[in-house]
Amino acid sequence: MDSIPANRRFWNRISSDYQHGHDPQIGAAPRLWGMYSIPDTHLHALGDVAGKRVLELGCGAGQWSRALAAEGATVVGLDVSEAQLAAAARAMGAAGYPLVQGAAEQLPFAAGSFDLVFCDFGGLSWAPPHLAVPQAARVLRRGGRLVFNVASPWFEACYDEAASLVTPTLQRDYFGLNTIAEGDGATSYQLTYGDWVRVLRGAGLVIDDLIEPRPDPGTPNGYNETDPLDWAHRWPVRPVGFWKVGTV
Repeated sequence: MDSIPANRRFWNRISSDYQHGHDPQIGAAPRLWGMYSIPDTHLHALGDVAGKRVLELGCGAGQWSRALAAEGATVVGLDVSEAQLAAAARAMGAAGYPLVQGAAEQLPFAAGSFDLVFCDFGGLSWAPPHLAVPQAARVLRRGGRLVFNVASPWFEACYDEAASLVTPTLQRDYFGLNTIAEGDGATSYQLTYGDWVRVLRGAGLVIDDLIEPRPDPGTPNGYNETDPLDWAHRWPVRPVGFWKVGTV
């Protein structure tokens, strides 16, 4: 399924509103993961990036890329949307990292170009994983790492579209998620835990860890309403965790 054109139009259309609504949270401090802004210092997902070649898949306005560039990484920010890249360019400041328009399932980089490929609900949520994961593996050097945050399949299965609310009640089949219609023909993607394992292993990657962080019950969610309010303290939400993956 070629979702690139529709996803590009979708993000070009919503970019301004998205950054206006979420940049204060995403850019509040360096290395904050997911809709609950969980600090990487609690999860130790990325490690030291100084001197490493880093690719952010779906960089948006570059909040992560700016932070990692400031830590001494050689960063490339990739996004499918011109509007998102324009937002990143405006906010870049002295960071001075390159921005590339492209899709996670068609990476325009040579094999072995990066030490680290990562995304925070980015390219591996908005591209078919069976295409995007092998691309990420291809551009990693031997011993490189893929670290990414995606939505939990349980979050998607419990999302009530009519109420725009995440509930404790299953709304969709766990085994029937696969693609999520986002409006205007745009598509995000979801896999079961088992399918993620098969896709990662099929790309020649080794799974080091899966982290399922639990925000404190009072932690605000900047993206979705949940009922009960402490939903993410009781069940895995976004992030589902971080597949810390090293090449064989």
